[in-house]
Amino acid sequence: MTAESIAPEWMHRQITSEQYDSWTEEQCAGIEIVDGMVVVSPSASKRHNRHNRLARLLANALDDAGGVEWNADTDFDVRLQGVPLNSRRPDVVVYRADTIDESPTRPDHVLLVVEVVSPRSETTDRTVEPDQYAEAGIPFYWRVEQAAGRVPIVHTYVLDEAEAAYRPGELFTGLVKAAVPYPVTVDLSGL
Repeated sequence: MTAESIAPEWMHRQITSEQYDSWTEEQCAGIEIVDGMVVVSPSASKRHNRHNRLARLLANALDDAGGVEWNADTDFDVRLQGVPLNSRRPDVVVYRADTIDESPTRPDHVLLVVEVVSPRSETTDRTVEPDQYAEAGIPFYWRVEQAAGRVPIVHTYVLDEAEAAYRPGELFTGLVKAAVPYPVTVDLSGL
């Protein structure tokens, strides 16, 4: 039995934005599109639930602090511009509240993306995704490092629009007390 006979045929060729738009929400769950190719992005297991807890705590704090202008959620696609198609599923997305019914979510809807680094996503979260988010014009990027048995460290980045690249912002260990993109406080030291 070959890999081709196990995986659906569409996983072996680039897809277009139009094709992806025709898929149901259920078909899009748990995948990302990278350079037009479907990449399975499995959910964390209960054993690795710290990742999900960090994302949920950050999303809840960012959502509460965002007021009526900004929503923060987990686990949905952000459609990045370009051909081939790139559609990422950040751990946390802060987006304009007035775009809640617009699909797909586009970079101009998004203020901040947060990625919680896990062993299976280190290179992607530290290098590939920040470059793609910056190129798409997303103003802020946060990367959360979570070494076993240690307090999470949150690296914040601000977009340098002229360079289409992020420059380092504040660094938080445990207690996040950020002023940008808007004031928010969340204590991650208890995880």
